[in-house]
Amino acid sequence: MLEIVVVSGKGGVGKSTLASTLALYLSMRGYDVIAVDADADAPNLHLILGINRWDYEEDYVDAWVATIDYSKCDSCGICADVCPFNAVRYVDGRYYIDSVICEGCLTCSLACPRKAIVRRREVRGKLRLTLTNYGFPLISARLAVGRPSSGRLVAEIRSRAKELATKDSIIVVDSAAGIGCQVISSIAGSNAAILITEPTQASFSDLKRVHSVVKYFMLPSALVINQSDINPEFTDKILDYARNENIDVLGLIPYDDSVPESITFMKPLIHLYPNSQAARALVEITSKIEERIIKSWHTWSRRFKPLKFIPYKPLIIKSSS
Repeated sequence: MLEIVVVSGKGGVGKSTLASTLALYLSMRGYDVIAVDADADAPNLHLILGINRWDYEEDYVDAWVATIDYSKCDSCGICADVCPFNAVRYVDGRYYIDSVICEGCLTCSLACPRKAIVRRREVRGKLRLTLTNYGFPLISARLAVGRPSSGRLVAEIRSRAKELATKDSIIVVDSAAGIGCQVISSIAGSNAAILITEPTQASFSDLKRVHSVVKYFMLPSALVINQSDINPEFTDKILDYARNENIDVLGLIPYDDSVPESITFMKPLIHLYPNSQAARALVEITSKIEERIIKSWHTWSRRFKPLKFIPYKPLIIKSSS
């Protein structure tokens, strides 16, 4: 299978619009597509695709949290003294464990002389799956408020997508913004990265940061510049950077009022306003992705033959005697 991740160092630059257009375009072209919203903190790909219900939801449980059994607790305070994360607080005459800070390390439980502290499983978020109105599935996640482990949650939904995929599937991953654990979890193990930015100082700076992460994982990358006409000077700087870094520039998207309008109506831009300037630019860009990345990948994968490993046999040295 082929896994393409759409990344941006900064939020609000059109990443989800590009990812949704790519998934929709490839599905219309007959490819077996699976869309993944890998922004567990603020998922929004389902909004662009007009999804208001989920066919399947599942609690995501990946950690332990300590709790106090007050029928056994004598408020000795040892748990607060030994907690390495300062998760035990003394409020209104008794100790309690802050579940947001607690890491479930069991230090307090082992130190408690009355065995009044136990662990319980903690729900960190939800895994969600639905079939879109456009014929391809969308897998998403929603991290619970104040919960850590967003990177693990992203890894889990990518794993679920691979379980659904066949050898000819194309997984389109809409990454979170920035360079945090969610983004790293989205990039690691993917086959190609599509970088998207806009011509501002903040976006250009963050583009260079996220590109350094992509290079660390040795992914081939290509670039899209959104709202390219709002600041031509910075557009030229970004194009110079792409040339110096040997990044393939897929195209430029002009500023277009139809983009926010399509999001408001929860419809993909190329369906709601197919003749708009931005829609035409997006279709041209996705067709280049198909030509330069997908077709070349399928050609290479058909030629690739897995290595045949010879079973290990221990070397036996016979004695000369």
